[in-house]
Amino acid sequence: MPKIVDHDQRRSEIVEAFLSVVARKGLPAATSRAIAAELGVGTGALWHYFDGFDAVTAAAYKRVTERTNERIAGASTGLRGLAAVDAMMHEILPLAKETLDEAQVVVGFWGRLAANETLSAAEADVSDMWGGRLRDHLHEAVDDGDLASGTPVDGIVDLLLSISVGQQVHAVMATPLLDPARQLALIEQCLSPWRRTPRQPGETVTR
Repeated sequence: MPKIVDHDQRRSEIVEAFLSVVARKGLPAATSRAIAAELGVGTGALWHYFDGFDAVTAAAYKRVTERTNERIAGASTGLRGLAAVDAMMHEILPLAKETLDEAQVVVGFWGRLAANETLSAAEADVSDMWGGRLRDHLHEAVDDGDLASGTPVDGIVDLLLSISVGQQVHAVMATPLLDPARQLALIEQCLSPWRRTPRQPGETVTR
């Protein structure tokens, strides 16, 4: 009797193998041969479940996004306004080992996206989702009196998303702007002109 294979489970295992290799050895090491070795199968077995490496990278990007959303949900539970914005940005920016590894996957996906426009929908979905959440929380901050009534919410959302994208690249390039304090300072520079009560140096939002 033919062996029954759960295709979704096998695809998930391939994605996890890809992410494991990236975490241990970096994105350049995450070749089809390395992924197959991680799973203990031949390279050809990968392509029963994915059309090509672009599809593997896109699936890994989706998995990273799902994990980020799970962390955001956990970190922002019970929070609103600026505290929720702070919680979101701490999970999106490459501030720790996990998010630094994820930046490798994200930037690798963007590199493939430039040559394969069919992948662009995934990136647009993420920007719309995070942008919508940030916009809602910034409006809460205005309603709560933490930000001025004339705060340009849409412009700040665009800046925060642009910073998020740029910092993924800085993570891969390991530039001085990767320093966590400098990353968080960029966020504060977006918000400080509109705060009702300016944050003091070294002060953090209570979560």
